[in-house]
Amino acid sequence: MRRLLTFAAGAAVSLVLLATPVGAVTYGEPDNGEHPYVGLVVFYNGAGKPLHRCSGTLLSSTVFLTAGHCTYGTASAQVWLDEHVTPAGGYPFSGGVTGTPVTHPLYDGFASFPATHDVGVVVLGEPAGAGAYGTLPALGFLDGVGKRQSDQLLTVVGYGLQGVKPDYSALRDRYKGTVMLVNLKSALTDGFNLQMSGDGGKAHSGGACFGDSGGPVFYGTSTVIVGVNSFVLNANCKGSGFAYRTDIGDSQSFISSFLD
Repeated sequence: MRRLLTFAAGAAVSLVLLATPVGAVTYGEPDNGEHPYVGLVVFYNGAGKPLHRCSGTLLSSTVFLTAGHCTYGTASAQVWLDEHVTPAGGYPFSGGVTGTPVTHPLYDGFASFPATHDVGVVVLGEPAGAGAYGTLPALGFLDGVGKRQSDQLLTVVGYGLQGVKPDYSALRDRYKGTVMLVNLKSALTDGFNLQMSGDGGKAHSGGACFGDSGGPVFYGTSTVIVGVNSFVLNANCKGSGFAYRTDIGDSQSFISSFLD
């Protein structure tokens, strides 16, 4: 199983990637069928051994968007779109829709941080989903978002841990939560990542945790995916999370090549 990955950026800030193989959304709630196009994905090596799991979103019947650090170094994948993924259905070895992982060609394990190119796709071998999919934003979409709190709210969806401390909770259930856009132009974001809140406040009760890697960050309650969950700042899933932006040319040229 892959260990937690850490690296330094900026003023020696330690960052913990969401690519841990454990485990959805902290401070969140069950999705209750609201995002049927968000799924759980398990990645395998060449021998078919499970390596780790992440979250992601169908953009079409055969294109599943996730994080580059999830697809990187893997040979194959299976995607489950069930709201509750259980071993009774064959998880993690069978029962999902199989596909081929593809990583952004410039992804380099965060060496080029903050321009990490942390996006990947799984090209499915057969159609999946029921005709409802996530959608890509217009280029520069986030740069035009207003300053009112209502304009800054985002929705995170995923299958990762619901909590680490004081209680460890790792249900393979699709959860959703509301976060707030915090920053686009810090040393950790710099036009490539978006920073989002991660707390239990009334207006925005939600945050990303391990296993949510690759999961979508939707604008408001829409189907528009403005980011792909990428990393968090500490191992307890407290505080800010970060997602790699999908409204920049770096992401869209890669993703659109599969949709075309």
